[in-house]
Amino acid sequence: MLLAGIVLGLIVGLLAGGSLTNLVAVRLRWMAAIFGALFVRYLAEFLIARGVDQVDALRLPIFAFAFCLLLAALWLNRRQPGLSLAFVGILSNASAIVINGGRMPILDQSLAAVGLTAADASTPFHSIIASTDPGFLLRLGPLTDIIPIPIVGDVASIGDVFLGLGLAFFVFATLIREPDEPDEFDEAVVRRRLTGLAGTSRLPTASAAATSFGMRLRPETGLASGLAEGASLAAPALVPLTLEPAGASTAAVGNAGTLALPRPGVLRPATVERVRRHPYTRLALNSAFSSLWAGNLISLFGDRVHQVALAFLVLGITGSPLAVAATFISATLPNLLLGPLAGTLVDRWNQKDVLIVSDVLRAAAVLLVPVAAIVNVFLVFPLVFAITTVSVFFRPAKDAVLPRLVAEDQLVAANSVRWLGETLADIVGYPLAGLFATFLGSALPLAFWFDAVTYLASAVLVAAIAIPPAPRSEESAAGEGVLAELRAGWRFLRGQQVLLANTIQGVTGQVALGVVLVITPIYAAVVIAPNGGPDEKTAYALLETAVGLGNLVAGFAIGLVGARLAKGRMVVAGFIIDGLSLAGLGLVGGLPAALALMVGSGVGNMVYVIPSQTLFQQLTPPDMMGRVLGFRFAAVFGAMTLAMGVGGIVATIIGVQATFLVFGVAMALTGVAGLFVRSVREA
Repeated sequence: MLLAGIVLGLIVGLLAGGSLTNLVAVRLRWMAAIFGALFVRYLAEFLIARGVDQVDALRLPIFAFAFCLLLAALWLNRRQPGLSLAFVGILSNASAIVINGGRMPILDQSLAAVGLTAADASTPFHSIIASTDPGFLLRLGPLTDIIPIPIVGDVASIGDVFLGLGLAFFVFATLIREPDEPDEFDEAVVRRRLTGLAGTSRLPTASAAATSFGMRLRPETGLASGLAEGASLAAPALVPLTLEPAGASTAAVGNAGTLALPRPGVLRPATVERVRRHPYTRLALNSAFSSLWAGNLISLFGDRVHQVALAFLVLGITGSPLAVAATFISATLPNLLLGPLAGTLVDRWNQKDVLIVSDVLRAAAVLLVPVAAIVNVFLVFPLVFAITTVSVFFRPAKDAVLPRLVAEDQLVAANSVRWLGETLADIVGYPLAGLFATFLGSALPLAFWFDAVTYLASAVLVAAIAIPPAPRSEESAAGEGVLAELRAGWRFLRGQQVLLANTIQGVTGQVALGVVLVITPIYAAVVIAPNGGPDEKTAYALLETAVGLGNLVAGFAIGLVGARLAKGRMVVAGFIIDGLSLAGLGLVGGLPAALALMVGSGVGNMVYVIPSQTLFQQLTPPDMMGRVLGFRFAAVFGAMTLAMGVGGIVATIIGVQATFLVFGVAMALTGVAGLFVRSVREA
């Protein structure tokens, strides 16, 4: 996995026009400690394999010393793209190795899944472990080598996955940028700090304090506009500063009123510069965003594993599909009941702390699910409710911090990349989760423990990145009560025509989505299968995959061009495309046409979801983001829950195809209605 990450980063970086010279010239803090730790770790393994008993007797302190030294060096360099991911990977592996006396255990079932035996893994560095061992959790079994990779006939740990991703990010970023160049997050901070400083000799006290703590000067704070008033010397009109590539004129104010500063390094070829300015490359070079995104992606894969395992676990114990349905209903209720209150509390709290604590609490709850199921299956329902309740806090906090991690012109691309992660987790994660759950057999609890590890890894990644605090308005700083802040959030949403209209549109969209989720399996069984299609299970899987494909294609395209398009018109177009695609399913019965329409539905879904999310991030004050998003989430998820309850009833009364037609037309008309509201159309 380590080698695969390095090779992947090299290939992508070189194809993008990067230079190996940058990799050789990179300068890291404590570089000697990094190489020293690696030397000690692999030399010790080599000597143990050669039968040096003295080293074997001291393997635990030797490995512990090497890992501690390596972790300290990686932590100091965590702002380098990818190295915070590598830190989490090393920490995970080191914990398992140290707890197991200097050895890395391998799960016996994982070995069997790739066609290996215990004899194939009998090395001085490894040992065999079974998930049924009483001490599996005490030996940190979920952190050991448990992930089978049949393609290469190997078994990896979750730490190996993080390490491979981190090294890929680091190598790619290093190849295409100068060693000392700031990443996109640092650059955004510098731009905000320098805005309006041309011609001034010093900062006023308030802004100086803000910049000294790494805060970005946003227009909402009032500090940027106050710089001119706070300057002690007379100065010309203040102009924004921009960073230009080397070779541009330095310290020159152009006709447009922009003071240009040179970038460090040499002038790059045009091809490399175009690659570096690509929206997705800029996000990859943003160490804070890339770490948050990668951690969330792996956590999403863990969620898919535990969701599939949960269905098998409850069904295996109860034999009742109704019990499975009750489990998933338990997972939807907190969105409806707690959304606005959770959002209000998120606004009051430190949102970075909310993200970290939420991940830790979800890890603990997921860890307990299989234990609760064994004691009494009904205990699973409150645990699932608790997991979603914590997620209700996590979701608005994650959306609220995103605008503070990326530049404003990157918001559309950043939201696109996030949804690409969700889509990848659906398209790739669910099939892999099914295979993982199948090969686990009676060892299903391991799926939940695996997911718990991904939550903990995400928490460590959030702790490792810098998230600037949100500026707060005078009303928020005055310390209003929770109910008063809740009412203020509702008043803002009600008075913001664009966001209120978008929420109403979102409710309609979620009603249609909830109905579609319920009736698609029925559609596969009563429409597709009898018309020369495959069996209903295969047809259903193909239809869901088609939606994911549409999401993937549209999400990628929006990330490239979405920043140049009017968000309001994108929302309108998305509802119309999605609605007409769903309505079309009510008119066709063949599989090829249905798959094409499902792809269209997936495309339309992304075309309205991504700009909608961006509008809320741009138009909502930072200190109200949580509660405003909380109201939106409560409305749309509540509508979805209601629709799931009535979708089957409506399909029974008027037929499944007529249901697609009715709700598809309703969604399309919702988009058309937006054309008649100027503020919505031009948002």
